Amino acid sequence: MTTPEFDLLPGTRRALVHRIAVAQAEGRAPSLVAAVVRDGRAVWHGARTSVEGHGPDEDVQYRIGSITKTFTAVLVLRLRDEGLLGLGDPLEKHLPGTGAGEATIADLLAHTGGLAAESPAPWWERTPGSLRPELADVLGEQPLLHPVGRRFHYSNPGYTVLGTLVEKLRGAPWEKVLRSEVLEPLGLDRTTVQPRSPHAGGWAVHPWADALLPEPSQNLGRMAPAGQLWSTTGDLARFAVFLARGDDRVLSEETVREMRTPAAPPEPADVVDGVSYGLGLQIQHRDGRLLVGHSGSLPGFLANLTISVEDDVAAVVLANCTSGPHLSELGADLVAIVAQAEPRIPEPWRPLSEVDPAVLELARPWYWGTQSFALRLTADGGASLEPLSERGRRSRFRANGDGTWTGLDGYYAGELLRPVRRPDGTVDHLDLGSFVFTRRPYDEEASVPGGVDPDGWRGIS
Repeated sequence: MTTPEFDLLPGTRRALVHRIAVAQAEGRAPSLVAAVVRDGRAVWHGARTSVEGHGPDEDVQYRIGSITKTFTAVLVLRLRDEGLLGLGDPLEKHLPGTGAGEATIADLLAHTGGLAAESPAPWWERTPGSLRPELADVLGEQPLLHPVGRRFHYSNPGYTVLGTLVEKLRGAPWEKVLRSEVLEPLGLDRTTVQPRSPHAGGWAVHPWADALLPEPSQNLGRMAPAGQLWSTTGDLARFAVFLARGDDRVLSEETVREMRTPAAPPEPADVVDGVSYGLGLQIQHRDGRLLVGHSGSLPGFLANLTISVEDDVAAVVLANCTSGPHLSELGADLVAIVAQAEPRIPEPWRPLSEVDPAVLELARPWYWGTQSFALRLTADGGASLEPLSERGRRSRFRANGDGTWTGLDGYYAGELLRPVRRPDGTVDHLDLGSFVFTRRPYDEEASVPGGVDPDGWRGIS
């Protein structure tokens, strides 16, 4: 249920219904269910079905395929945040003898570990997991197809390895760890390893006739961390809120932001579409909007989760067909419909509660050589550096509590910004990753590397 304050306008709701109706009809999906999240809660739910009077609701389970990988990534990052592993650790440190030991944990999360896309035959999605009881059965005799860390190559076995890593370091099955550390804290009661009623059945739709064939539903066994889960639009809506805002019971806002940061170079075919991959999340630039999330598919099912953090809007779409509607495009369209029709209302401006004079004097124009920038203080105690012309690097900075800031994004992500003071306490310049920002262009009174010509600025005679 939604409250009037968060309800969408009638025109927006109709546009959403129209969009999923077109997708279900043209994609010939037996059923399609969707939800939209705004301001941290679900504000719309819609469904289309080929069975009269049996439209699925937000409590009906569908298989979500590779969205499972995002859940597995959350578990791995929890281990990192607890100090049990480092993202730069080679796999061999924690799981020796796999044949892929030189790949780092970050490589596996970002699909840059060089592993194969699939496990050895038979096709793992349509055969019992009991055929692959050991990790070696998933990886095969030659796990690596590409040099480690050199290129993005999507790998289902890579996430099987990560699930095995979770099991080893936690001393418990992946399913049990997921339930206790993620699903229960976030209230995702309808996200399970095995289907629980009510759930949709998976279908294949004949490509040249309006006929159906039931798809088998296999227990993926050791491959489960790559694609086993069943879920609902209601649960995935709550998961979307977590991926946008974090939840300290599971992962901090800083860590989920790290998940959303590109960690793998795009393949040449993806450059035009602006597609890349973070740590367990797909990233796409589409029509000027940055979208994060994940898609999923298994025989009989399609799934998509799309989030625009800047717009504070997310969409979940699930369908029970092997192929048909393009859910990644549909999810992006649902986000765009809401974001464009009902743009986010900004929070009221409020002045700072406290002002430190030593910090306040830094809020002003600064010059890197001859380029002008403005340093602005933000309400959260941080700062932003913005060019005063159309061109130039811009970044946001997090306060470190000692008078310095660390870059959050852009060119200066991770770089230290600190004021350099003279013996009398006045500010000589700002140091940003060794770059010097002065009060005036090439300020002769500041410590400019290389010095400033003593004759100063001049014309041409």
